[in-house]
Amino acid sequence: MSKLKKRKKGDSPLFRKTREKGDGPQVGPLMADIGGLTLTAEDREVLRHPLVGGLILFARNYSDPQQLKALCVELTKLKRPRLLLAVDHEGGRVQRFRVGFTRVPAMGSLGAVYNEDRRKALAEARRWGKTIGTELAGFGIDLCFAPVLDRDTGQSQVIGDRAFSSDPAAIVALARSFSRGLAAAGLAATGKHFPGHGAVTADSHHELPVDRRSWEEIAATELVPFAELGNELPSLMLAHVRYSAVDPTPASLSRHWIQDVLRARLKYDGALFCDDLSMGGAAVAGGPLERAQLALAAGCDMILVCNDRPGLLQVLEGLPPAERAAADRRLRKLYRRRGRRS
Repeated sequence: MSKLKKRKKGDSPLFRKTREKGDGPQVGPLMADIGGLTLTAEDREVLRHPLVGGLILFARNYSDPQQLKALCVELTKLKRPRLLLAVDHEGGRVQRFRVGFTRVPAMGSLGAVYNEDRRKALAEARRWGKTIGTELAGFGIDLCFAPVLDRDTGQSQVIGDRAFSSDPAAIVALARSFSRGLAAAGLAATGKHFPGHGAVTADSHHELPVDRRSWEEIAATELVPFAELGNELPSLMLAHVRYSAVDPTPASLSRHWIQDVLRARLKYDGALFCDDLSMGGAAVAGGPLERAQLALAAGCDMILVCNDRPGLLQVLEGLPPAERAAADRRLRKLYRRRGRRS
């Protein structure tokens, strides 16, 4: 039984710590997860914590459309400002909801079409984006963690056909069409994984990949889709990858990559998500609290702490509240809308 369950309702120090500071109702910096198809009492207390601003859904949280609808309705009523609801729903290998949803192909298949018929490929990319967006919006979900902007260089098995192409220009064109399809359905896109996960062999879910190429080579290849799309995308997700010739700190925790490159050089003003801090690629930074502190200090607007409830509780117990006006502004732009101009 967790510490939270042992406390009387309303008596948790997780709540007192923030209330004593007099913070307003900002979108919290943590994105959490839950273990099952319905909310437990502990889930509700954790998700109501002022530091929790979002929830990511996984396949384990889905059985059928009726169950998902009921879960999302409860989640959206749980607190104000309401939780940002997100899901990895790229298509192909990474599609969390399947039964009752349209089966979406891997985006690499669109890259193959693009090589033969660009107009057809762009139309298909927009159509798949709108299909995904329409289906997710119908359940109250705000955010699809897609499109993948990584290059398929043949080196990364964890990326592979999740990427549109190996050609940066094709990635830009296809990701733009896909994102416009999402936006037409009212959903925000999240480009990932900045500044590029496709040219490394290791899987950041299990260990920290290292890309030893020079800044010039990275800027001419992996970085192109992020630089070209820029503020067309309302949010980006950072990679747990070390680019050793540029900065010894993994990009997800790096002030250089976030402040100097993204914010200053590329003039990016969208929301920044740190990939799941429970992944092996983030372990070099210490325990859950240390990782969270580094990611937020580097400039991430929201950090994911998933598949590790004890670690999430450590972060909630140890992370001090802070004024986050700019992050709050950027995150609020990600809430689902009725539809946007495409």
